[in-house]
Amino acid sequence: METKKTLREGYTTGSCAAAATKAALTALITGQVQTDATIRLPIGRVVTFSLASCSFEGETATAAVVKDGGDDPDATHGALIVSTVSWASSPGVHIDGGEGVGRVTKPGLPVPVGEAAINPVPRQMIREAVNEVLAQYGLHRGVNVVISVPGGEEIAKKTLNPRLGIMGGISILGTRGIVVPFSTAAYRASIVQALQVAKANGCRHVVITTGGRSEKYAMQEYPHLPEEAFIEMGDFVGFTLKQCKRLGIKMVSMVGMMGKFSKVAQGVMMVHSKSAPVDFGFLAALAEQAGASSALVAAVRGANTAAQVGDMMQEAGCTKFFELLCEACCRAALNEVGGGLTVATSIYTLNGQRLGKAVQIDGDDETDRRGS
Repeated sequence: METKKTLREGYTTGSCAAAATKAALTALITGQVQTDATIRLPIGRVVTFSLASCSFEGETATAAVVKDGGDDPDATHGALIVSTVSWASSPGVHIDGGEGVGRVTKPGLPVPVGEAAINPVPRQMIREAVNEVLAQYGLHRGVNVVISVPGGEEIAKKTLNPRLGIMGGISILGTRGIVVPFSTAAYRASIVQALQVAKANGCRHVVITTGGRSEKYAMQEYPHLPEEAFIEMGDFVGFTLKQCKRLGIKMVSMVGMMGKFSKVAQGVMMVHSKSAPVDFGFLAALAEQAGASSALVAAVRGANTAAQVGDMMQEAGCTKFFELLCEACCRAALNEVGGGLTVATSIYTLNGQRLGKAVQIDGDDETDRRGS
């Protein structure tokens, strides 16, 4: 029998920053190079981090930890998270970002505009690490902490940071302190954050897409909308729609391709390839309703992929099929959230040809059909 491998957890950039800070401050106080640092994570677990480097000179000390994403490595896996500490002239813990840590330029994020993109929980972890060391050595002094990530500006290009208005580097993140392998929580959190930024920047109309290619076509379709209005939802259609309604966004346009939107039309709101099969009987019924021949309807019923069905309909010139499919997506989306939105659906081919479009207002039967 196959043995299921236990996936290894990793640690957030926030945890790495807190551990590096504790080591650097300890080195500054004791004059001794540190090789590791032990901190308590927000989930209550105590973890010891090995240091990649530790040094001190005069009134400044620096320590670094290599970020380990475990078995779910992200863009920051392997990055060096560096903390440089020094004594401050005023009381308290003063936290800032250095090289490779982004700076917030748009509202809607948990960090105010103008500040380093070090989220609230990592900031609290860093403060706790500093206060623990100060208490251990009986000191009452102000401390400056600067977190930097060499190469962070380049790493950030692989993240959503530029879209969110975080410029110049990565964010120092984490709410639990650990990275759970293949967790959907991080992706969901990024969707919520992107929607919050869109709302804070005045977007009443957002465009949700299943990936980068569909987003490119969406931007061509809606050139008047700002960049913040475009959200990559991946497979999380239902989750994203519900977050749009919760945040009071009034108009949602869905843009994608045959495979995933054939599932949405059936009411499947998690469209990962393993979540649910395409219902070819459903697509055949739509083809029949669109006026396809009995032979074509039978061919749809026996098709291998939704994309193949799209090709069949295109070759037959049956554009009505795509209109009906888009309408079904709009109805399913409104049913998922219980109305209260205007929903549009556009379906594209891989090479960017729009096959069909429909708009439905708040669950009404008024449908604006705009085929390609």
